[in-house]
Amino acid sequence: MATQVEPGDERAALGRARRIVVKVGSRLIAESPVGRPAAIADEIALLRERGLEVVVVSSGSIALGRRILAMDTRPRDLPTLQAVAGVGQTRLMQSWEQSFAVHRLIAAQVLLTHDDLADRRRFLNARHALRAMLDHGVVPVINENDTVAVEEIRYGDNDLLAALVCNLVSAEALVILTDVDGVHDAPPAEGGRRVPIVHDIDIDPAWKVAAADPSGVGSGGMASKVQSARSAARHGVRTVVVAGRRPDVLRDTLAGADLGTLFIPSRERMSSRKHWIAYGARPGGQLVVDDGAHRAVGNQGKSLLPVGIVEVKGVFEQGDIVSLVTKQGQEFARGLAAYSATDLQRLKGLQSADIEATLGYKYLDEVIHRDDLVLL
Repeated sequence: MATQVEPGDERAALGRARRIVVKVGSRLIAESPVGRPAAIADEIALLRERGLEVVVVSSGSIALGRRILAMDTRPRDLPTLQAVAGVGQTRLMQSWEQSFAVHRLIAAQVLLTHDDLADRRRFLNARHALRAMLDHGVVPVINENDTVAVEEIRYGDNDLLAALVCNLVSAEALVILTDVDGVHDAPPAEGGRRVPIVHDIDIDPAWKVAAADPSGVGSGGMASKVQSARSAARHGVRTVVVAGRRPDVLRDTLAGADLGTLFIPSRERMSSRKHWIAYGARPGGQLVVDDGAHRAVGNQGKSLLPVGIVEVKGVFEQGDIVSLVTKQGQEFARGLAAYSATDLQRLKGLQSADIEATLGYKYLDEVIHRDDLVLL
C-alpha cells in the first residue's frame, strides 16, 4: 500500500521550483483544441509574472489530425500516422501560438525524436537551444516529431519525452496534465482511491497498479506517466500527475494543494550524463552476464569485465549505450560500451589480460567502466 501522509512540506517544496515542465496529454487537447491551450497559457502567463520559467510538452498532433481528416479511429499503419501527425501539428502549434500571443508571449515550436536525444552531441545542442529560448523569454512548446519518427510515434504520448526535457533544461518540477485525478491504489472502477504521494517509486504498488489507457485517443496511459515520474525522480525532479481539466490546476498544484499524485525524487540525484545513459537513448544491444558479474556490478559497484559476459546481442559500436541483463533476461544496468559488438564476441569470457592478444590492441581493461554505468 502506498504511504498515505499529509502533503505538508512535501508539496510545499513545489512552490520553490523556478523552472518547470508542463506536459499536456492528447485527450485534453483533442476534447478542446482551442480552449485547453488558452486556459493553460493563461496560467503560464501568471507563472511567468512570478519569475518562473516554463517549458510545455504538448501531445495532440495525431488527435487533431484525425479530427481534420474526419477519421473515427487512430490509424494503425505508420505512414498514415505520420501523415495525420503532419496535418495536426500545424493546427496544434497554431493554437499554442495564439494562446500565448494574447499575453504577448512568444512560443517556439521544438520537434524532437528519440534519435535527437540518443546522440550525446545532439542532446547537448538541444539543451543549449532550449536554454537560449528561456533566456530570451520564449516559451518552448515541444512535441515528438511524429511526421518523421517511427518507433517514437507509438512510444507513450510524450510522457517519457517530458522527463527527458526536464533533464535537458534542468527543471525542478514536472506537472503532467491528464484526464484523471492521479494514480489510484486499484482501478477506479473497482473502488480504487487516489494515491496522494509516492515516496519510493521502485517499491510502491502504484507502479504495478497503473495500467495503459485503452481509449485509443492517446498512446500513453497511466503506466507511461508513472514511468516518466520514475525517470524524472532519478534526476531529482518532483513530478505531479494531476487532472488537467481542473480550473487553475497549475497555480493550485504549485501552491501545494493536495491534488493528483506527487512523486518524490530520489535522495541521490543522478548526474545529467548518467540520466542520459539511463533514459536518453534506446540501447544498441545487450550483454548477457553471469551471476558473478551481476553481483559485482549490481551490488558491489564494480566495472564490467569481459570474463563476466556470457552472450553479446545486437549490433553496436564503441561508445554506444548497451543494456546489461542477467541470464534470466532481467535488465539491471546500462552503460557505454568500450568495445564494439564484433570485438566483444571475441572477448566474452576472457580475462582482461587477454584483450590485447586477442584484438591486437587494448582500449580499457573494462568492457564498461563503472563511471559509465547506471544501475536501473
